[in-house]
Amino acid sequence: MSAPQLVVHRDKELMAQAAAARLITKIVDAQAARGSASVVLTGGRNGNGLLAALAESPARDAIDWSRLDLWWGDERFLPEGDPERNVTQAREALLDKVELDPSRVHAMPASDGPYGGDADAAAAGYAAELAAAAGPEDHGPVPTFDVLMLGVGPDTHVASLFPELPAVRETERTVVGVHGAPKPPPTRVTLTLPAIRAAREVWLLAAGEDKAEAAEISLSGAGEIQAPAAGAYGRSRTLWLLDAAAASGLPRALYPPASA
Repeated sequence: MSAPQLVVHRDKELMAQAAAARLITKIVDAQAARGSASVVLTGGRNGNGLLAALAESPARDAIDWSRLDLWWGDERFLPEGDPERNVTQAREALLDKVELDPSRVHAMPASDGPYGGDADAAAAGYAAELAAAAGPEDHGPVPTFDVLMLGVGPDTHVASLFPELPAVRETERTVVGVHGAPKPPPTRVTLTLPAIRAAREVWLLAAGEDKAEAAEISLSGAGEIQAPAAGAYGRSRTLWLLDAAAASGLPRALYPPASA
């Protein structure tokens, strides 16, 4: 478990641009060290804002996009191409603008896909895909992701792990179906905390006044069942990327003045 580090930016636009630059560096470094890189994407306004900033960055060309594996932390269990699906939004923001290897873009199954409307079967299928991609060096049923990004919800949810729901209590399976989510749509597929914690680095993104209470709760010692964001951490680094509004409830002792 890595203790969280905080970086606070003036506003959400600057946060997105800085996070995109940080991600480019991480991917390039991983590709230089190991030949390829793996990243887990997140949806929502902050995740999509980061992808849009990356698309606009001239430095994006430093990445060898053909040697990048992309996974998702969660997905809305809707038909392929639905505008509310995270993968649809990611394609619009970035993925359709770069030269990815389609076989390395690991979208979660859609509700009209091979598993039909069975979210639990879709979750098991994604877990199997993760396990097939894991090597002996990963020491577990999922790859050791270089960076796994998570948006933090106003209720402290990350991915589709909502407070008190069964998915956040999962300790063995790496991917589960979610039923009755308090945020529409109610049916989803999500990585679990054990899968999230396999990543080298976990980045939690929070911007806006509506995220201030969630950040304060999650960083104040709350338990992961009540505050799932508190249970999301990486093997070597856990990074909270916030704007000033989202950090407004945090004591300044938690982050250096230079990061503001």
